[in-house]
Amino acid sequence: MPEVVKVKSGSPYEERESYSRVVRVGDAVFVSNCAGRNYATREMSTDPVEQTRQAFKNIEGALRSVGAEVADIVRSRVTVPNPTDAPDVMAEVGKILRGVDPASTVLCSPLGGPDYKVEIEVTAVVGVGASEQERKTVIL
Repeated sequence: MPEVVKVKSGSPYEERESYSRVVRVGDAVFVSNCAGRNYATREMSTDPVEQTRQAFKNIEGALRSVGAEVADIVRSRVTVPNPTDAPDVMAEVGKILRGVDPASTVLCSPLGGPDYKVEIEVTAVVGVGASEQERKTVIL
């Protein structure tokens, strides 16, 4: 049976809503939605691109806590409440994940409050970023 590791960030929402920031099952890593709030300062930019950058810093820390890295991401889900922000947010996501090329979903849906301009959830597999990845282009 694979080892299961659950990581909490200390957020009161994790206790109240009964979830973990990160769950690692064997080599599979699941990171809950991350917003663009700086966990150290509790500050959050009003700019969607800055929130995207901070969300990925938060994701990087979450992945690192269980032995994974951004290069190990195989799936991303990006939620942007304002459709007009989506092109800029996704351009930044593209810069951050360039060469990683995970399967990706983009949603335009309300988030927990008006200050949240983006939330990002990822799935990773430990070690795939370091391996030689076979890449195929298939036209569907």
